[in-house]
Amino acid sequence: MMETGVLLAIVAMVCWGFGDFLIQKSTRKTGDWNTLFVITAFGAVALLPFVYGDIPALLSGSNLWVLTGASFVLFVAALLDFEALKEGKLAVVEPIWVLEIPVSGLLAVLIIGESISAEQIGLIACLIVGLMLVSLKSTKISRKLLLERGVFISVIAAVAMGAANFFVGMGSRATGALMVNWFLNVFLAAFSLIFLVAKGGVKDMARNYKVEKKVWLGMCIFDNLAWIAFAGAMSLSPIAITVALSENYIILAALLGMYLNKERMRGHQKLGVALAIGAGTLLALTLA
Repeated sequence: MMETGVLLAIVAMVCWGFGDFLIQKSTRKTGDWNTLFVITAFGAVALLPFVYGDIPALLSGSNLWVLTGASFVLFVAALLDFEALKEGKLAVVEPIWVLEIPVSGLLAVLIIGESISAEQIGLIACLIVGLMLVSLKSTKISRKLLLERGVFISVIAAVAMGAANFFVGMGSRATGALMVNWFLNVFLAAFSLIFLVAKGGVKDMARNYKVEKKVWLGMCIFDNLAWIAFAGAMSLSPIAITVALSENYIILAALLGMYLNKERMRGHQKLGVALAIGAGTLLALTLA
């Protein structure tokens, strides 16, 4: 079971690496609400055939409240994430999002009493340091960097998404990875559509589809696969460890930048890659 959880966390990592790149392109061209609606509407429709038979039992059970709470937290976190991607640079936003790991882990320990060993805590700390080194273009933290666009909202987004990760994990354990993702998608798509209708943005969405359909398709597939794999991983493995492993998508983004944009990786970034991969590998082995 643990080995499957690790594999699913890796799948989530890879899909988020590509998904966030496409989400950034979409939010900058079409806005947060268009992007959120497209992703969640796609997921709601695609997953419906797989969960249809279980919906009546869900609506009459206590798990409905768990999923509703998870949906609301994720709704807020997703909007903050998209706004951070739209306003900030990936190189600035990504190291801040590493805060998701301790937030999710702390909630798991405090609320459900999940325990991880001292060895695993040490490896998670090493992984966090490695990911931050990979994300930072320079090791010098200046006032200018702290005032970069998107920094403040990225911090709030990281805390909110850390909480969302925890509640998605709880929902997955209660109802299953497919059901929790279908419910979340329906909830977020409904709220996004209400906002778009109220603001008269439906016509813009139709126009944007003609221009951005390739980006939207890839974004929808990668992001929904990531969340399904992530929810499945958290139903099988400790939440803190699953979040830590999946955050390695930051390394994938850095490597894609080297390959696609011909960016050079600096010495501290190479050290960060080695540290994060080494810590992540050892962390995964503790679950084997």
